[in-house]
Order: sequence, then structure tokens, then C-alpha cells
Amino acid sequence: MAKTKVLITVKTYPAISEKYDELVCTAGFLEDGSWIRIYPIQFRKKSFGEQYKKYDWIEIDLVKNASDFRKESYRPVSYDTEIKILDHLDTKSNWLLRKEIVFKNKIYTDLDELIKEAKNKEIMTSLAVFFPTEIVDFTIESVEREWDKNKLAKLKQDRSSNLFAQEDEDLFEVVKKLPYKFSYIIKDSNGKQSKMMIEDWEIGQLYWNCLKKHEGNENKAVQDVKKQYLDNFAKTKDLHLFLGTSQLFHFTGKNPFMIIGTFHPLKEQQLSFQFFD
Repeated sequence: MAKTKVLITVKTYPAISEKYDELVCTAGFLEDGSWIRIYPIQFRKKSFGEQYKKYDWIEIDLVKNASDFRKESYRPVSYDTEIKILDHLDTKSNWLLRKEIVFKNKIYTDLDELIKEAKNKEIMTSLAVFFPTEIVDFTIESVEREWDKNKLAKLKQDRSSNLFAQEDEDLFEVVKKLPYKFSYIIKDSNGKQSKMMIEDWEIGQLYWNCLKKHEGNENKAVQDVKKQYLDNFAKTKDLHLFLGTSQLFHFTGKNPFMIIGTFHPLKEQQLSFQFFD
């Protein structure tokens, strides 16, 4: 694919990998509105000028990711491939410029239809824009608080034995693990109810910001996160979900999709209220 222009719309919360160190799964749209996934990227080790934000247009050298059967999956040509930030799409006119790309192709409303496409080896859809008919609830569950010690030990060992490591490699700290799992319970156009985990970087950062605001009170922090996603996004926004499959469970999982981002311009009636205010 060589030099490719991508509108970044998805950055998942960083995870650690024995093979690739700390990683962020990035996805977005090509100019024709089709999806693309870029993996792996050691995002936090990129220079400040290469650390793209959501809704940045970037240019990057990509090749098909041969280790990932999903059609949308590409990878940088090399680990130090340069990322050039070209432009940023703002939220003016209720996200008009963003909508022109995000809504360019199919918006799914039937979850079973989407899952069938994912499991059809001739189609294998693994990224999608989904419009839920209803947000039923938002759930919060405690999970392991620390990264796997064996993976962390292996990362440290690999860094110390890497002759080409950056001078400041030892100063790089792996991102904190989220101690909670957040999920939406949604209904689709057929009334089918599903629980879907949210893997977005934004929800993780929101939790840490709320925790700081509440001086370490986790209960207050998670309730603030719930308020944002349930009371704000679900009730006042025209909420669409960016869905992506897990490579591991793409063919085997009953529902291999998770929520990897939200798209939330205001509802039309909210715009009317703002106008008259």
C-alpha cells in the first residue's frame, strides 16, 4: 500500500505484548470511507510530533499485516516508520467534516448481520460503524490491577539485551493497567440485547482523570465515568459505536466484536435547544 492517508478515529487503551512491547491498536478511515487497522504501533515511544490525535489525517508507509488474516489489517513498514500529521478535522457544524468520512459507507444496526459478515470468509468484516437502537445500561467490573508479571519481566529483559535500544529506554514506564472493565449493554434494531466491552483509550484516560479529581476515590471516579457514558453520550448524543473484532476470537467467539471507540455528535433536538438558548 506504501504511503497511505488515514483519518485516525480509534486508539485503544495501551496493552503489553511479549512480542512487541507496549502497543496501541489504531484504526481509521481511508479517503473513500473504508476502514483500515494499523498494528502494531509503539505509540508512546513516537516523537511528540508523530503522536497523532483522534481525527488527525496522517500519512504513513503501510504494508499488509501478514500475521493477521483480517482484510483491514496493515502494519507500518518498519518499527521506526515515520508518521506525518497532515491535518485535523474539528467539530464545527456538529462534526460535519467528520461525518462526511465516518458516514460515507454502511452503518450497521443489526448485530447478527454484522457477526455473519465477520464469520463469512469471503467478507470477513472486522471493523464497523454501528448504531445501537438503545443503550440499556453501562456496567463496571473489577479486573486484575497489575499487568502480568511474567510479561513485564520479559519486556525488561528484552530491553536490557537490546543493543539498539534508545538511550532513554530504561526511563520508559509501561502505562498503568486499568483496574476496571467498562461495558455498554445495548439493543440492536431487532431488539437483541448484548453486552459489549469498551476498549477505547479515552475511557481509560477519563477514569484516571476522574480518579485524580476525586483524590483517589475509585468509587466516585467510576461513577463519573458512568455518568459521562450513560447520561451524557447515551441521552444527549447521536451515539454511534466503532466496533472491532479480536483476532483471537474472530471466528470462534459468539460475538467477536468489542467497542473500540464512540462517535458522538449532538442529537438534532439538542441542536434545536442550543439554537433557541
